[in-house]
Amino acid sequence: MAARLLIVDDHVLVREGVVKLLENIEGIEVVGQAGDGLEAISLARTLKPDLVLMDLFLPRMNGIEATRVIKQELPAVDVIILTASDGEDDIYQAVAAGAKGYIVKTTDHAELVRQIRLAASGEVAISQAIMTKLAVGLRRRGAGVTAEPTPSGEGLTEREREVLAWIGHGARNKEIAAALSISNNTVRAHVRSIMHKLDVDNRSQLAAYAVRHELA
Repeated sequence: MAARLLIVDDHVLVREGVVKLLENIEGIEVVGQAGDGLEAISLARTLKPDLVLMDLFLPRMNGIEATRVIKQELPAVDVIILTASDGEDDIYQAVAAGAKGYIVKTTDHAELVRQIRLAASGEVAISQAIMTKLAVGLRRRGAGVTAEPTPSGEGLTEREREVLAWIGHGARNKEIAAALSISNNTVRAHVRSIMHKLDVDNRSQLAAYAVRHELA
């Protein structure tokens, strides 16, 4: 079944360009478009898409606030930020708000499609360059994107630390499974356990945690 995508950008040409890019891509279906943060929330409530491709700089309500509301009301809907900004603060705030991915608009078409597919399959849609900037921002702030009751991976099993390290490198579940000679289901179980122990909400926050604590 195709991943259902809502596109949010205040520039019509950008939205239409993304729609055109994705219209013949197998496994992705654009189900709606919004031009501002409030409209994005309204359409997300109505359409219940699998993914929202969200710009940061929007009229009426910015992408960070819209992401936060969508994740609070519709936790099953994943948000990917697509923006011109690669600033550390913007990346930090997006992940803290619950974004599962962060893509800059200078990304080429093939990489954009690849990242959207990664998010649709349950993986993190954040390049290593963006992850590094996030880690720098986290270190500067002196805190993680959420409370950290188990610093540096304390409380995790050795296998969970291995899985977390691979997540920090941006590896997908099937890649982690192959590297550690375990099943995909076992990887998913480890990921759920790690998220519970570290009290984080999504995989991008796990990856940020791994980079910040130099586990990756």
